[in-house]
Amino acid sequence: MVLHVWAHAGQEAERQVLQAQLERYNQQSGKIQLKLTFIPERDYNAQVQAAALAGDLPDVLEFDGPYLYNYIWQRHLIPLEDVLPRALLDDLLPSIVAQGSYGQHLYSVGVYDSGLGLYVRKSALQKIEARIPTSAADAWSIEEFNQILGQLAALDDDQAVLDIKLNYSGEWFTYGFSPLLQSAGADLIDRRSYQASDGTINSAAAVSAMQQLHTWIRRGYVDPNLDDAAFTRGRVALSWVGHWEYERYRNVHKDDLLVLPLPDFGQGSRTGQGSWNWGITRHSKHSRAAAQFIEFLMQADEVLAMCNANGAVPGTKSAVRQSVLYGRQGPLALFAAQLMQGVSVPRPKTPAYPVITTEFQNAFQQIRNGGDAKQALDIAAQKIDRDIRDNQGYPFLQQ
Repeated sequence: MVLHVWAHAGQEAERQVLQAQLERYNQQSGKIQLKLTFIPERDYNAQVQAAALAGDLPDVLEFDGPYLYNYIWQRHLIPLEDVLPRALLDDLLPSIVAQGSYGQHLYSVGVYDSGLGLYVRKSALQKIEARIPTSAADAWSIEEFNQILGQLAALDDDQAVLDIKLNYSGEWFTYGFSPLLQSAGADLIDRRSYQASDGTINSAAAVSAMQQLHTWIRRGYVDPNLDDAAFTRGRVALSWVGHWEYERYRNVHKDDLLVLPLPDFGQGSRTGQGSWNWGITRHSKHSRAAAQFIEFLMQADEVLAMCNANGAVPGTKSAVRQSVLYGRQGPLALFAAQLMQGVSVPRPKTPAYPVITTEFQNAFQQIRNGGDAKQALDIAAQKIDRDIRDNQGYPFLQQ
């Protein structure tokens, strides 16, 4: 029996680990042989859509979080709760379950998840005698954060003390800054029905949060970071980014590096989550065999092999416990704790998400460049709601 597996052609280290995992699985599985195809990340969704139209999807499909709910809505994926063992389902991080669930079913699992926080130079905080939070529940209030930015800027020649990765592009701006809205009590869309963004993405709380972000830029606190070296070269004391920067930052700042939660805008610190997932397509005639391969990938040793290669948060509780980085005493324990304690917020569970993220990115750029926050968010709400109406509310057809 041959099972076809599609995966994204991400980092070389990830590709090498996955290739080795498939070879090990093929050696031990006997009757089941896996054939792996790497798809360029930039073309991934287009390839999936083309294969779906041709009735030629693989048995096992990897896909990024932004497209998950579209694939479910398009009926490309099958529920997994009846083909994966209960022990594995119970071992998944809550964030993995939250991301992969839709319409009362679990459609995907992730070998790894992601984390978002503030990297800081401890020595810089000590100079201004700033309080150092110990958990997300202990995060700086927005008032504290603003005071810290001001104190750090007063000691800096150009006043730029914060990196928010303005050099990044695409979904980073949704992933990185929708937590501001959620921490303020707003969101990208009303999650009770997923039928309206108006009144949520452009609420008073959302507008205030985005105005606060623009204030940091206007005051010169934010380094443009065109060279992606603001933090590593010591130009700033704080960097607002994800788990993927840890190794690079640690190599430069060593024991002076700390990882702290994002500031609390009033309703608790929030953070992003989500990454690449595995699912089984409706095209597959061998769903049980496909599930066995996913179960293999989710074993603690295999999870850690991948996470040691890409630095991401392990997707199972058992792997987190064994992780040097993310375990209870690890330097990145905060990222795992946020995912397990409900601090992280999954992407909106709607096929409209690609439109939601595009429009929020557009609004972010307008606000960044001095545009009116309310007007920019109003336009985003109008375009998101128009897409939902054009698709009759994206009715979910029970599988």
